[in-house]
Amino acid sequence: MINRRTLLTTALTLGAMKAFPGLSYAQARPLVFATFTGSWEEAHKAVLVPAFRKANADASIVLDPMLSVDQIAKVNAARGNPPIDVMLHDPGPALVAIGQDIVEPFPVEKSTHYKDLIAEAQEPTGPAPFFQVVGLTYNPDTIKTPPTSWADLWKPEFKGKVGITNLNSTLGTGWLVEVAKMHGGSEANIDPGFKALEALKPNLAAVAANPGALATLFQQGQIDISPGNFNAIQILKARGVPVEFVAPKEGAIAFKTTIHVVKNSPNKELAFKLIEASLSPEVQTTLMKSPYLIVPTNSKVPMGGEIARVLAKDTAELKKKFVFQDWKKINEQRSAWIERFNREIKL
Repeated sequence: MINRRTLLTTALTLGAMKAFPGLSYAQARPLVFATFTGSWEEAHKAVLVPAFRKANADASIVLDPMLSVDQIAKVNAARGNPPIDVMLHDPGPALVAIGQDIVEPFPVEKSTHYKDLIAEAQEPTGPAPFFQVVGLTYNPDTIKTPPTSWADLWKPEFKGKVGITNLNSTLGTGWLVEVAKMHGGSEANIDPGFKALEALKPNLAAVAANPGALATLFQQGQIDISPGNFNAIQILKARGVPVEFVAPKEGAIAFKTTIHVVKNSPNKELAFKLIEASLSPEVQTTLMKSPYLIVPTNSKVPMGGEIARVLAKDTAELKKKFVFQDWKKINEQRSAWIERFNREIKL
């Protein structure tokens, strides 16, 4: 199937091959960056991509937004000639990608910014340019008393108003682990979480395919309350959508997002330069401001504005206040959880 993106990519590739006749098709194609859908795509299109192109002679780049699990499947389907050069992953998928040997070690010695990252973000298999935080999201026009706990999603007054995502996303899986913990479970015992999900069904208005689709449901007024990503909610607020974020009393979920050069990429050098741009103080400072409000990892970027007011004034406070999950343990059973969720949670 030929679509607009395919035509654009082909045109750019043919142009490069004409200018440099010694290049093969794989070598000539633009840099392909698989970012996430929704607010991530918007933030990277508006800030990271322009910074990368400005520093690299207007180099060609294509964003290919998709979930981490789809990125991994796409690369595995063509490991010798991958259609993606740079992948973005939350903790669980990052461990999978590294375990399946589809990422290149990050050339730490070449990097200008790696040494300035906080210790938790210095991953030699792919550094972390951002932290993400998951809490409760609600519509203040329809919910006058702000929620304070994950347990509020089960309140009778929210019948037919709750949205969640499926377990393909880190948001969905991470939230279900916290629900399991509330009922005596853990990263190794998810059964109490699924039992609680069964009880939540009368309140469910929608199960979104991904966090971007969940944000759209708020925008369309189809849901009034859900687990949600902090930065995704801020972009909705900037558009005038009535929505607020609160950290539940059990602790909001915090996790780092890592960025990786794909093994066998024909664009390794450009991939490295895109990652360098994502680690730079300039890009992280801009992404920390409204409407993106992405939590930075470069120690030269002090947290400020809405992030300092709502989340944490620095990384020390963030690590103290928020919940960090054991994704190595979660990954041991995650595929089975996804299958079970798709089988049991249908509206």
